[in-house]
Order: sequence, then structure tokens, then C-alpha cells
Amino acid sequence: MKLMYLLATFAVVLVMMASCTRQSVTGYTLTAAIDGIPDGSHVQLFPVSHGHEKPVADTTVVDGKFIFKGVADEPLAVRLMVKNAYGSMPLMLENGSISVEGKVTSENLNGTVNYNFSQVSVTGSPLTDKYVKLLSTRDALDSIYVTNNEKFKDIRVAYGKARVAKDKILMDSVVATEAYKASAVADSLFFATVDATYYKLVMDNKESYWGPLMMISLFSYLTEEQKPWYDALSEEAKHSRYGKMVKESVAPDSQIGSKVPVFTAKSQDGKSVTLTDLCQGKKYVLIDFWASWCNPCRKEIPNLKKLYTQYADRGFQIVSISIDKKEAEWTKALKEEQLQWPNFLDTEGIADIYKVKFVPTMYLIDAQGVMVGENLRGEALANKLAELFGEIE
Repeated sequence: MKLMYLLATFAVVLVMMASCTRQSVTGYTLTAAIDGIPDGSHVQLFPVSHGHEKPVADTTVVDGKFIFKGVADEPLAVRLMVKNAYGSMPLMLENGSISVEGKVTSENLNGTVNYNFSQVSVTGSPLTDKYVKLLSTRDALDSIYVTNNEKFKDIRVAYGKARVAKDKILMDSVVATEAYKASAVADSLFFATVDATYYKLVMDNKESYWGPLMMISLFSYLTEEQKPWYDALSEEAKHSRYGKMVKESVAPDSQIGSKVPVFTAKSQDGKSVTLTDLCQGKKYVLIDFWASWCNPCRKEIPNLKKLYTQYADRGFQIVSISIDKKEAEWTKALKEEQLQWPNFLDTEGIADIYKVKFVPTMYLIDAQGVMVGENLRGEALANKLAELFGEIE
């Protein structure tokens, strides 16, 4: 009886302790006082990911101050941003009192304000301290990148002008110069250093969510090349929020054989066009998600033009959908590239519907909208089209 009483009493104590623990977790309160952001501006917290995330919090600046309140079910990496502006600062959203103070500087970039948060500091968030320290590895690499760009600026500008002018003879002459060759060597060494540095950082943190979080934070996008990195993560890391994100990119479930969602987009002249319309009378359609600022996207364009010329008369169509935020940047790129197929600016969330994690992303579908190829580029895309159009067995 005495034992039962003691056990019952102990159980009551545990319940009370659990209740107190729940009551003590009141969520987070992020209080900010930042000079330089105009009153009335909307500030937002965006989750760090490779997808098109919606803000987890949104508020307005009043007298240079703003407050976010909520509950973090788990530590969440976010970026503090001003709506419709460039620039951000990293934070780890965790329950407790977090203070953000300092000032921002700003400049106008083609009509959009760009905020610099380098003079803003965070207190009360140990996880933010760790996150910022880990990210600082990238700062040193960024410095090398800037130095290389400055050193080889003239030759790169010369090549860029030749490329825009589509002057192949001039492009070849630029590539043949010692300056361009030195630039290529510097780039090769730089990206090898980046790869080795990032790999070590991820492996040093592979036992927890920090490992996959670094992969998401440091890379603009992930491919199957990083799958060995994912495989080296602990089971705990793989099952974390960020581990699941990494898996979606490095080992995605194949969508081949499934029907893609039908979308509606507005053409440059304002007309609504559906995917069904675009497939009308075609055998195969390549849905190409890209952006004006995406170098790999634009490097693929000559190959797309070649394939379009080769197969357009046989029922091949390309549909390019830009995820650019600014229409002017998109139209400028269209003018430079002179694309001959239908082009749309994604103002309807098409990339979200298709779960696009990075650009370039390409889906090859048949006339019924069934996917027959995904993320094929270069020679792989050429071979697939040759197979589909009966040029190879």
C-alpha cells in the first residue's frame, strides 16, 4: 500500500512538473530596434529552404521598432527581410526572448532597395550565434570570389559583350587569350576550395540537423552530386526537417509516368494560356523553369535553341517559365536571348505547384501531360529527344 501511495504521489509530481514545463514554454518574442528601415515597412521572417516558402511571420515597423511573437515547435532557421527589398540577415528562431538591434545601410539597385544588415546584432539566441558562426565560413570564400571577379573583370566583360552580341568569332578570340585562361583556372581552383570547405563543415556537423541545415544554407541548390554527403549524415540528421529537405533534392522520388498539374499562365500580351493549350498539336513539351540571374539556366539556352530548331517541326515545344521577381529583369533577358518559344513570368505560383526547388528545373511531358523525363539537360536531353523521335533505338 505504501509503495502504491509513493508511486501515485510520484506520478502526480511528474504531471505537475510536465504542466509547469508546458506553461514555462511561452514561445518566442523577438524584439527589434533597427535604424534605417522606414516606418510602415513590412518586415518578414522567411524559412531557410530551397523552395518558395511563405513568411512564418509578418509585421510592420513603427518608430523604428517591431516585434514578432509565436511558438517555435523546433528551432527554425529563418531570414529577416524587408518586403519588396533585397538583403536579409540569418536567425535561428527559438523559444525565448530574442533581441535584434543595430542599423542598416541601403542602396538603390535598379529601382529596388538593397539593405545591408552587417551592423545588426542578435542577443538572447545561442542557436543564432552558432548559425552565424558556421555561415561565416562562406564570408571568407565570398571575399576570394569578389577578388577574382575584380581581377578578371575586363576579360569577363569582354566575353559577356561578345556573348550578348552572339559574335562567335569574337567569343572564340576572347577564350583564346591568356587572361581568359587564367580566369578559368582561378574559377576552377575557387570552386574546388568551396567544395572541400563545405564538405568539411557538413561532415563536422553530420550527427545533428546542423549538417543538412548547412547544406541548405550554403548551396543555392543541391543535386545528386551531393547524395554521398546526405548518405554520410546520421539517422537523426536525415530525419530532421533539413535532412528531409536535402533528400528531396539529392534523391527525389521520380515523377516519371505521372501526370503533371495543369497550370494557367499569362502571356506577355496579357492573354491566359493553359498547359493544355500549349500541348495542343504537340508530341512532347519541355517545361523549363529558369531565371534571368541563373547562369546555368542561360548557359543551357544555346542547347535548347539547337534542339528546338531540330525538332519543332516534328511536334516538339518548349515552354519557359521564369521565376524572376521583377518583370523588367525577365523582359531584359528575353530581349538578350531572343527565345523563339512561349515564355511566361510566374506570377501565379506555378513553380510552387510543380514543387520546384531550384533552377534550372526541366520536365519533359508527352501530349497527354505525362512526364517522360525530368531535369534532363545538355547531351542527356538531346539523347532523350532523339530516342523519343525515333532517331536512335
